[in-house]
Amino acid sequence: MSLFCRNLVKSSMILCLVGGFVWNAFSQGLKEDYLRAEQVKESFSKVYNSPSSFSWTKEGGFFWYSKATPLGNEFWKFEVNTGNKSRLFENKVLVSALNSFEGIEVKEDNLGISIVEYDIDENLVKFRFEGYEWDFITDTGELLKKEKINNATRRYWGQSTDDKDGDPVLSPDKSLSAYIKDHNLYLKDGEEEKQLTFDGSPGEYYAVDIKWSPDGKKIALTKIRPAEVRKLYLLESTPKEQLQPKLHERDYRKPGDALPIKIPVIVNLEMDKVHFFPLELIPDQYSVHRLEWRENSQSITFEYNQRGHQEYAVYSMYSDGSIKNLIKEESPTFIDYSGKYYRKDLNNGSEIIWSSERDGFRHLYLYEGKEGRVINQITKGEWVVREVLEVNEETRSVLFLASGMNSQEDPYHTHFCRINLDGSGFEVLTKEDANYSISLSPDRSHFIATYSRQDRPPVSKVYSLGKKVNELHTVETADISAIEEAGWTAPEIFHTTGRDGSTDIWGLIIKPSNFDPLKKYPVIEYIYAGPHSSHVPKFFRPNYYGLNELAELGFIVVQIDGMGTSNRSKAFHDVCYQDLKDAGFPDRKIWITEAAKSRPYMDIDRVGIFGTSAGGQNAAGALVFHNDFYKVAVASCGCHDNRMDKIWWNEQWMGKIGPHYEACSNTVNADLLEGKLLLIVGELDDNVDPASTYQFADALIEEMKDFEFIMVPGMGHSSGGSYGERKRRDFFVRNLLGSEPPAWN
Repeated sequence: MSLFCRNLVKSSMILCLVGGFVWNAFSQGLKEDYLRAEQVKESFSKVYNSPSSFSWTKEGGFFWYSKATPLGNEFWKFEVNTGNKSRLFENKVLVSALNSFEGIEVKEDNLGISIVEYDIDENLVKFRFEGYEWDFITDTGELLKKEKINNATRRYWGQSTDDKDGDPVLSPDKSLSAYIKDHNLYLKDGEEEKQLTFDGSPGEYYAVDIKWSPDGKKIALTKIRPAEVRKLYLLESTPKEQLQPKLHERDYRKPGDALPIKIPVIVNLEMDKVHFFPLELIPDQYSVHRLEWRENSQSITFEYNQRGHQEYAVYSMYSDGSIKNLIKEESPTFIDYSGKYYRKDLNNGSEIIWSSERDGFRHLYLYEGKEGRVINQITKGEWVVREVLEVNEETRSVLFLASGMNSQEDPYHTHFCRINLDGSGFEVLTKEDANYSISLSPDRSHFIATYSRQDRPPVSKVYSLGKKVNELHTVETADISAIEEAGWTAPEIFHTTGRDGSTDIWGLIIKPSNFDPLKKYPVIEYIYAGPHSSHVPKFFRPNYYGLNELAELGFIVVQIDGMGTSNRSKAFHDVCYQDLKDAGFPDRKIWITEAAKSRPYMDIDRVGIFGTSAGGQNAAGALVFHNDFYKVAVASCGCHDNRMDKIWWNEQWMGKIGPHYEACSNTVNADLLEGKLLLIVGELDDNVDPASTYQFADALIEEMKDFEFIMVPGMGHSSGGSYGERKRRDFFVRNLLGSEPPAWN
């Protein structure tokens, strides 16, 4: 047996080759690495002079913003025409005024206020602080404590609304009122009550969302056949206010559950007639919504989303009962109604702007609004409309954000664009190779553009927006000297072709601050493959999701957007259809392998992965379906069987219940799991049913699989909090580095 030892002094690394086994002796996963990771958390947050948002005064000549500085958060105002900027107020003046109130003690470098409004003429700043609204006169220093903020309990996202009980609704001239009584529609004129419908019952009732026509001569509403709402029950084991556990209940529909059936109805008071929309035209409903009157009171419009999300329509119904199908969107896979929907009606509905992916990319279309024919496609090309910012009916133009226009640039970079409604005059108004956010002035004569990348700090500039766009002033340039002095280096932006051999897959590579290219580092992927968006950050975000902290322990950390995620072509997105277990894994494995070919410090024999929510499903799925590549996984609050999760998200991508749900289930396929797995779940998770994790754990136990499990009492939908973060890091250190983490007790 051969024995060869070589000492590399410069890298402080000893490579010992004994019978083909390589042992790396250097600092990874040790106490000093953990301490450095904690220091990174603080030191890498010191990015200064980088506003996160801008607010305009009503007349648009000024805007204000806050920015972090070494002396604390400061508030500034900027005059558009001159480029003059100055402090909105001196922190010490406001701090002194605040501290004069009993029970308040605040420091100048930690002024945690939220400005609501700035009146430049009155030198008045309205802000929120300590649960109250305040008025501060900046030129005199006068401070007035006003009313307490009403912190009403936020409505749970899945809570069903009560559509049976509601107040009477007055007609436009206030002379009549309409209301629901005994499940039917009634009208009151003075003291005289008239019943307008007679077929309502507890099992098929008229809903209280009553809409009067503008002329006050018709009423539109819906008749509903309800469906039972599934309940999610959560046991809180350790409530703060009592010793004994508490049971919580949530409305929580899941894939396959019955949904209510809604029929739009017009009650024509002049003709004393009731018109029902034909149910056969809107079968198998997922939703019927956005019921609205046209301004001329002649018709209503509403939208219909068919169960399975392969048909979406806009209908109009006239006061005489006649019907028009204005828009009909169809797809053999899915229509992304939840993320790419856009509709704007122009000139009382004579025209409609509609977004669609019918040509393979998300674009805007102009419809004739009465007969429902396409006048023209507004935007076109192998790129994507990301967000409509403004439609100007006078100039007949659209301002929007788009990505993918420049083949030499990251296809996810958003740029500010303009185009006419007839499809002419397309302009890309921003030019830097970077990702843009835009803030428009109230009169749309100016805009602020902030651009950055993960390897390029933010710059904010103000521009005039006329026939030509002119750069006027630089507002702020971020100062990153503090994080660079602390050892921060920019992540590498890497892309390579994916599974189809032609489409680029993009991601990031993050190294520890004491990175040594001669060492070998395990690779950890942070995954979130939710099809509702793309997830690799494109703006400057040092220590994004704590990934730099994790890297400090001795890892290369990567993040990738594989096929099946959004903001690329329709074909790119369709990969997820009825196959959420795919999660872009074929692309991810290619990406990591290709990156490692030119980066020998990436040890792809030791690859870990972690994620939360959809990312938790993905992380566990890596060890179920792709354990040839991934060896260690931490999955938090995962949806391990899509039948257990909320209806809207899962049916959006998976469609109706079928065998494909079981094929994608980590739980059903638990026997395939190989590698080291840690499951984390919060017992009060009302986003993803925690039973999804419990059932996966039970299936693993049935298969006699070895895994670790943490349930965090009292915690909702999360990655496990600070305790979960510690356990996640320890799990990777122990199973990828072979080191024993520090003894925390």
